[in-house]
Amino acid sequence: MELELRREYGNIFEEELIREIIQVSVYKEVPAGVTMMEIGQYVKVMPLILQGAIKILRNDKDGDELLLYFLEKGDTCAMTLNCCLGETKSEIRAITEKKTQLLMIPIEKMEEWTSRFKSWRTFVFQSYHTRLMEMLEAIDNIAFYKMDERLLKYLKESSKVHDSTIVHHTHQEIAYDLHTSRVVVSRILKKLENQGKIFLNRNSIQLLFN
Repeated sequence: MELELRREYGNIFEEELIREIIQVSVYKEVPAGVTMMEIGQYVKVMPLILQGAIKILRNDKDGDELLLYFLEKGDTCAMTLNCCLGETKSEIRAITEKKTQLLMIPIEKMEEWTSRFKSWRTFVFQSYHTRLMEMLEAIDNIAFYKMDERLLKYLKESSKVHDSTIVHHTHQEIAYDLHTSRVVVSRILKKLENQGKIFLNRNSIQLLFN
C-alpha cells in the first residue's frame, strides 16, 4: 500500500502528509461492478485511488442514469470532497469499473489538512477544476453531439480506462451510461461496424480505430 501511495502521490504531497495518510487511511481492494457510493448516502470517508477505475453517474428525475466521468489512479472525487466538507448527502453514484485499490480517508482530516498542507489544498482545488471540466464536457456531449459521436467517445474512454482495444460492455450497459435505449445503441454499433470502425463480438466490442 505504501509503495503504491508514494508512486501515485509522492510527487504531489509533502512527506509529512504522506506519513499521515499512511497512519489514518484504510486500504480497500474492490472488485469490478461494486457500488462504492449511492445517491442519498452520507459520505464519511474520501477515496484516494491507487489502481483501477470508478465511474461516476447521476440520475435524472425518472431514475435513468447518465455517466459523468471516470476516476482513475491518482484521482479523487470532487463530489465526495464537497459532501465531506458540507456534510451533505451524495448526489452521485460511484461504481467500480474494474478491480480497484484505494485508500479511504476519514472526513475529519479534510479540513485539517486543507489548513496545514499546501499540497493538499492544491490537490483539492485541482480535483474540483478537473471534475468540473469533465461535467461540462458531459453536458456538451448531450447538448451538441450526435449519439453516434457520443458513443464513439464513450468507446474510446472505456478503451483508455481498461487499457485495451476490447470493450466488455453489453449494449444495455452502454445505453444506461449514455442515457439512451439499447435499440439505439445496437443500431449505431452496427453502423460503426459497417464503417469498419469496430468489430462486434458476442459479448464485447473491438475497436479498430485510435
